[in-house]
Amino acid sequence: MTEHRAHFDAHVTFANGGSLRAEGFRLDVPSGDLQPDDVARLLVRHLGLALVGSVEITGLTIVEEPHVGSRGVGEEDPAGIGDRATRLVDLSHTVREGLVTYPGLPAPTITPFLTRADSVAKYAPGTQFAMDVLTMIGNTGTYLDSPFHRYDGATDLAGLTLDTLVGLPAEVFRLSEVVDPSRGGARGIGAEVFFDRDLAASAVLLQTGWDRHFGAPAYGEPAPFLTEAGAQHLVDAGVALVGIDSLNIDDTDPETSGGARPAHSLLLAAGIHVVEHLTNLGDVPPRGARFTAVPPKVEGFGTFPVRAFAEVPGQNR
Repeated sequence: MTEHRAHFDAHVTFANGGSLRAEGFRLDVPSGDLQPDDVARLLVRHLGLALVGSVEITGLTIVEEPHVGSRGVGEEDPAGIGDRATRLVDLSHTVREGLVTYPGLPAPTITPFLTRADSVAKYAPGTQFAMDVLTMIGNTGTYLDSPFHRYDGATDLAGLTLDTLVGLPAEVFRLSEVVDPSRGGARGIGAEVFFDRDLAASAVLLQTGWDRHFGAPAYGEPAPFLTEAGAQHLVDAGVALVGIDSLNIDDTDPETSGGARPAHSLLLAAGIHVVEHLTNLGDVPPRGARFTAVPPKVEGFGTFPVRAFAEVPGQNR
């Protein structure tokens, strides 16, 4: 079997400042017909770089040479919990009457259908029940978007399979230093931040820190979001789910978005679930946890609150 190595110069910049230059770098590659963008991804993974802003590859040549074991080429790194004790991290906001999740959408209301006092006449002495009616839009609290939310005739909540919702390998990206408008940072999360990991079949969870504003007016201000390029990269990577602790997976500022929703459009068209308004992602490690977010099995409905949580491995038993 013929093996190939890439020879090139590289300039890497980081989203939180600083840069790295390499001259005459050599890297094992899986084939001889790779483009500079392909080599850039392999370089980031090989060096284990995080929060990459951009990668420029120049002078690229690929030659037939034996591999010397470059990290990230043909390796496997499963994120199984195995036989270890776990702790559970609740990643959902509490739904309560009057909660404003997204500015302009109605808040939930709770109305009694049967009060405990009224139930006294219906049951045996000492037996009481309360039955209440919860009225809310599906986009309340921490919720999941199915493809039906964006596309007529696509898979609704009832059509989602549990294997795409339960126990997904979690890949958490710490981005609060990168996408923080209050500190002058750019709000958009680009493709480059994902280059250092293999994300196939995973739940990609974007920790922006914006959940600190949840329930306050500041939460509705222009917030961090996933760019079109970032969404396309995750589609190409074959992820199972994308979650964010911000106002929306897309840019909702009409001045900058023009009403477009490319992240929703790309992810949901690919059958990738979207979970918005997560919280407590700082309590989940970057790798090694499992993520679950299951909505009710409602036919003809696209979005509904979930109890999202992470299973974080602890010490061996």
